[in-house]
Amino acid sequence: MATQFIHGMAVDIAGEGDAVLCIHGLGGSSNVWTPIAGALQSFQRIAPDLPGSARSALPAGALSVEGLADSMAALARALGLKSVHIVAHSLGTIVAQHLAVAQPELVRSLALFGPLVAPPDAARPNIRARAALARQGAAAMQDIADAIVQGATGKETRAERPVVLAAVRELIMRQPPEGYAQSCGALAAAQSAALEAIDVPVLLVTGDQDGVAPAPSVQAMAQRLARASVVVLPGCGHWTTLEQPERCAHELQAFHARLR
Repeated sequence: MATQFIHGMAVDIAGEGDAVLCIHGLGGSSNVWTPIAGALQSFQRIAPDLPGSARSALPAGALSVEGLADSMAALARALGLKSVHIVAHSLGTIVAQHLAVAQPELVRSLALFGPLVAPPDAARPNIRARAALARQGAAAMQDIADAIVQGATGKETRAERPVVLAAVRELIMRQPPEGYAQSCGALAAAQSAALEAIDVPVLLVTGDQDGVAPAPSVQAMAQRLARASVVVLPGCGHWTTLEQPERCAHELQAFHARLR
């Protein structure tokens, strides 16, 4: 694997073949995809840290979903890619949907884990409050990490998979506080993309204990997409690729096989 810095973003690139652009979610990094990397070994895997997240610089101006989508399109251009498959998680799934609408010639398929169209209105004040908390610094980021570990993972994960809890906690604790706060702001302000305009195969994967992307909401999302299929993972919360990597890898491989 090679790491390049492109437009201020740290980008991990591995393998050869058709390009897969991997877009992590809020509090994530390119390491969200490490547990399922084997499912992508026949592709060129391109996994950036989003602007303001993990190793990537925070650009001037406030982050937005549209701006993050533009940064993904700019990354593809910088790498000379005319089309990509996309794999995304959480906030990254919203970015991916906006990218597919804005750049339909670029996106060949969407595999979305913990997918959401936009936050429900009732959740937006809490996300903004989390942004304010993050700006208090490293100790506050630890508090946020502990809350997310308890609230966004499945009960089986919490009882049986301490390494997963450690990975989620570490991902969030290591986020730059201002970058995380601005990413929260981007999520809180996010609006639905025009899903009805997306005409590529879409895989939607959620957990049966995912409170961020609950199964009924994901099913409703699928109804707005022309070519979507839904998988609900038992015993799984929101951090799907970390909590259920084998099942996620299986579903992703099966999805890509159907595209051939």
